[in-house]
Amino acid sequence: MYADRSFEMMIGLLGILKAGGAYVPLDPSYPSDRLSHMIEDSGVELVITQQHLIDSLPKGSVQASYRPIALDSGEIQQQLSHYVQENIDPALIGLTSKHLAYVIYTSGTTGKPKGVMLQHDGLVSLADHQSQSFGILNTSRVLQFASLSFDAAVWEWVLTLSVGACFYLYSREVILDPARLSIEVADSGITHAMLTPTFLPHLELTLWENVQALIVGGDQCALEVGQAWSANRRFFNAYGPTEATINCCVFEYKGSPSILPIGRPISNIEVYVLSPEQQLLPIGVPGELYIGGVGLARGYLNRPELTAEKFIAHPFCDDPEARLYRTGDLVRWLPDGNLAFLGRLDHQVKIRGFRIELGEIESQLLCEPSVKEAVVLAREDRGDDKRLAAYVTAAETPEALDEGALIESLRQRLKAVLPDYMLPSAFVVLEHLPLTPNGKVDRKALPEPDLAQVTETYEAPKSLTEARLAELWQTLLYLNSPVSRDAHFFELGGHSLLGVRLLASIREQFALDIPIKTLFAQPILSELAAVLDAEALTAGQGAQVPPMVAREPQ
Repeated sequence: MYADRSFEMMIGLLGILKAGGAYVPLDPSYPSDRLSHMIEDSGVELVITQQHLIDSLPKGSVQASYRPIALDSGEIQQQLSHYVQENIDPALIGLTSKHLAYVIYTSGTTGKPKGVMLQHDGLVSLADHQSQSFGILNTSRVLQFASLSFDAAVWEWVLTLSVGACFYLYSREVILDPARLSIEVADSGITHAMLTPTFLPHLELTLWENVQALIVGGDQCALEVGQAWSANRRFFNAYGPTEATINCCVFEYKGSPSILPIGRPISNIEVYVLSPEQQLLPIGVPGELYIGGVGLARGYLNRPELTAEKFIAHPFCDDPEARLYRTGDLVRWLPDGNLAFLGRLDHQVKIRGFRIELGEIESQLLCEPSVKEAVVLAREDRGDDKRLAAYVTAAETPEALDEGALIESLRQRLKAVLPDYMLPSAFVVLEHLPLTPNGKVDRKALPEPDLAQVTETYEAPKSLTEARLAELWQTLLYLNSPVSRDAHFFELGGHSLLGVRLLASIREQFALDIPIKTLFAQPILSELAAVLDAEALTAGQGAQVPPMVAREPQ
């Protein structure tokens, strides 16, 4: 399924499942190499898409393996008009709850994403439980927020349509703009939404007052976020890996706890907190979370060894078919029976709701012949925003090394194979990686990067607009060095949510309303400044640039 947020997307998903097939979501924003791997690895034969996206499908040898079908083309619509209108009887095609429903690709440590295989039974169990728990009725109005390539999108449409509720689809531009989204939510009377907790602080809280239930998931939720957003509505903190069919634990926050737990298992789900020897641990003792029950994935597509490693025989059940999934998450039982999330046992991280295996990025860096060693970290800046930093050592001697050329080569390589959310904000070239006494990389000793040092030369702003914009960037991105006029917003560590904050500052200080797509199209400081000047002239106001104010360096 390769489509924008649209009716065609929903028609395609329902058509695939009702015909007895399984779908693989392909995000149009992903690099061609990543899409090619997903198509080849999954053995996709048909790609359901839209006319304007056909030319962006992967080319080359993989193109011969699939046939694209654009649902919005006149020819296809004519063919579909002759089909019967009634649903296919599942019994006639032998469709059962044990059949595969979808395969979602998540980040993998080998340098390639891995496909997680989910069945119908997990979806049915989830929909039955959570539609009741969250109060989703046939009169409800549910927001479609998540990208199709993430399992939260499955939660959204399955729960909504299973009870006959109304499903609200907005364009990517609206979803990425918290101000516009808040207005649409208010105007449409949205009653239920599932969002990432990092997105909530950017929204206008007063415009969400009619939302009856808000579910957050995909990342840790701060207590103050729960306190702010639980007023006048039900507020749920949901937890669950893709391998356990989306949300397997839920906690309803009612304002009393001093922490925000991930809750208790939903119906048909089992959870265990185990020691490294897979022994049950008592209340309060940290251990790894294991999940069992109806919602478990079959495993990883074409990865039997990894499946055997992560999906183990159930040590507390007599059923030989029963399994548990090792999450790699560190948790502990609270006295009230809820689970508290403590962190990860490995190098997997969550950034703005995206699950990232740092090893996948490191593997891609090591594919560059001039790189000898590579380590990637997720670092928090002063704004509590996580960003990826890549540390490498070069195969060349320091005398022969062109550091700027190496960094640019690495940046371009990663852009070609990884989605935007997996691209490091900073690259640091070291002579040697710091080591612990036992010879392992000492990640805590790696230096903090200066995100402004991404170009070899600094070019000062040439206009008042450029100067003021550079100051906004430096403040927003927590940079220690001045921002060059040829700097790239996203290469300095910017992302879509920071872009929204930048546009809000531009709206406030320049009296100009610039859409988020303009920033994606013009991410260079001087180019964006030229857009602002042109917009100001078009509006007949001249460049509304505030006066320059001297300040001490950060």
